[in-house]
Amino acid sequence: MQRRLLAISCSALLLAGCAREASPPPAMDAKATASAAESGDYIGTTEPFAEHAVYFVLTDRFVNGDPSNDQRTQGGAHPTFDRPVAGAPAGRSDNIGYLGGDFKGLLDNADYIRGMGFGAVWVTPIVDNPDEAFAGGDPVKWGSMFTDRGKTGFHGYWGVNFYKLDEHLPSAGLDFAGLTKGLKQHGLKTVLDIVCNHGSPAYTMPTDQPKFGEIYDKDGTLLADHQNLHPGKLDPKGNPLHAFYNTKPGLAQLSDINENDPRVLDYFVGAYSQWIDQGADAFRIDTIPWMPHAYWHAFTTRIREKHPGFFMFGEAFNHDAATIAAHTLPRNAGVSVLDFPLKERLVEVFGRQGGGFERIAERLYLEDGPYQNPYELMTFYDNHDMARLDASDEGFIDANNFLFTARGIPVIYYGSETGFERGTAEHAGNRNYFGQERIDAAPASPIQQSLSRVANLRAKTPALQRGLQVNLLMQGDRAAFYRVLQHEGTHQIALVLLNKGAASAAFEVKEMLQPGRWRAALGGGDIEVASGGVLQATVPAHGVAVYLLDAAVTQPQLRAALERARAGAAPRG
Repeated sequence: MQRRLLAISCSALLLAGCAREASPPPAMDAKATASAAESGDYIGTTEPFAEHAVYFVLTDRFVNGDPSNDQRTQGGAHPTFDRPVAGAPAGRSDNIGYLGGDFKGLLDNADYIRGMGFGAVWVTPIVDNPDEAFAGGDPVKWGSMFTDRGKTGFHGYWGVNFYKLDEHLPSAGLDFAGLTKGLKQHGLKTVLDIVCNHGSPAYTMPTDQPKFGEIYDKDGTLLADHQNLHPGKLDPKGNPLHAFYNTKPGLAQLSDINENDPRVLDYFVGAYSQWIDQGADAFRIDTIPWMPHAYWHAFTTRIREKHPGFFMFGEAFNHDAATIAAHTLPRNAGVSVLDFPLKERLVEVFGRQGGGFERIAERLYLEDGPYQNPYELMTFYDNHDMARLDASDEGFIDANNFLFTARGIPVIYYGSETGFERGTAEHAGNRNYFGQERIDAAPASPIQQSLSRVANLRAKTPALQRGLQVNLLMQGDRAAFYRVLQHEGTHQIALVLLNKGAASAAFEVKEMLQPGRWRAALGGGDIEVASGGVLQATVPAHGVAVYLLDAAVTQPQLRAALERARAGAAPRG
C-alpha cells in the first residue's frame, strides 16, 4: 500500500492524503459499475440498510417491562429464573438464569434508542427454548468459557421450536409482530438474530430433560430427538429422529444440525420466513462458518426469492479478512459480515493498549480488499460473545467518533453507551441486566452524550452512511478522511477530523480540498475556502470535527482519487 507523504508545519498538520481503492456494493454488478462511472457517481454502497446504525440488545438483559411473563416458578428441580454464577468476587455478579427482559421493556425504550441516533435494533433469537436449566456439560464458574451446566436459554440461542415464540418475551397484545410494528412507529427497523447450525444442548445430561436436544415443527410435532446420546452414537439411518443431526460433535454439547438433510433447509426457510412476515427487516446469522457455503447460498437465495434485497449479515468469529470475506461473495452466502478483523484493531487502538490510527488503516481494506463490499460490513468493538471493550470514557468516545464516521454500518452493544460492565467477559458480567434505572441515568454519561451527537449526525448525513472513503491521514492520535457521495441527485463531501489525543490538535487541510463554503456539522464554525486554499481547524482532545460541502466534486485531485477508488469497485464474483 503506497501512501503520500504528510507535510508537517510547526503549527499544524498539512494533510496530503492518499486515495484508497474501494470495493463495490453487491447490488452494483459490472454493468451498474460502468453506468455509475459514466454518470459521475461516487458511492460506497447502494444498500438501503446502510442508512441505519444498529443497537444490539440481549433482550432478556435489557429491561423487564412486564413481570407477568417472567416465568419465575419455571423449571422444577432445574429452575430457570435468577441463577447467580458462583465464585463472583466481592461487588461483582453474573447470572445464567432469566432476568425478565422482554418485548415491552424494549418497546418502552424505543425513543431512548432512536434518540441516540440509531435506526435499527438487533434482538437476540426469539424462538422457544427449553424450560429447565441444563444439567449436563461442565459447570458454569466465574469467568469460565464453553461451560453450560446450570445455564438456561435466556440468550435465545438454544432453539427447540423455531416457529414458536419463547414465552418469556411477549405480553398480552404484544407479540413479535406487535414489537416490530411498534418499533417502526418509533423509526426503528428490527434485525432478528437467527440460528441454523445448532439447537439446544443435547447430551451429557444425568437424566434426559424435556425439550433438550429436540426440535418441533410449526404444529408442535416432534421432528428430531438427540435422546441424550453422544453424536457418535446417533443412528440417522435407523432412527428418523436422529436424521436432523450430525454424528460428530459441534460446539459444546449443542445439537449440531445436519445441513445435508433436505428437510433442514425447508424447515429453517419456513420458520424464518414466518418472522419476516411478522416484520423482521434484516437477519443476523449466528455462527455462519459452521455450515457450508452451499447451504447458506441456498438459504439466502430462497429468502430473497420472496423478499428481494433482504439484508443479512453473518457472524464469523475470525480475525482473518480473507477467511470471513468468502461469506460476502454472491456465489456463497452473498451476505455482509460482522467486521471482526477491524474489531480486533479497534480494541487495540481505543482500549487500554492505546495504539495509533495506522493500526486501523490497514484493516479497512478499501484498496483491493477481499470483501464483496467493505462499505456494507457491520463495524463494532464488542458484543455478547467476547469481553466488552476495556477502555476509559475517553476511549469509548474516541471509538464511537470513528465508528460513526468511517466506512461500514455501526453496531453498539447495549450499555456500551455508558461503559456498562467495561472489560468483562462471558460469565463475568458481559451479559448482565441493564435495567430502566441505568437507561434513565444514561443521558448524564459523557459517553452517551458524545455518542448521541455523532450518531445523530450520521443519521442525517448521507455521505457518512454510503459515501466512498478517501484517507488523508491515519497516524498516531490523528485521523482525517473524506466521505464522498454523489448519486441520484445527492452531492455531498464530508471531511472528518479525529483527535484521540489528550490535548487539542490543529489540522491544516490543503490537498484534495475543494473550494466552497464548508459547513461545520460538528465542531468549529463554517469555513470559506478559496481555490487553492487551506481549511484550518482545531479539534479538542478526544474530539471529532465534520465539515460538509454540499456540491458536486470538481477538485481535480479529489476527482482523481475518487476515480481510482471507483476503478477498483469491481464485483468479486
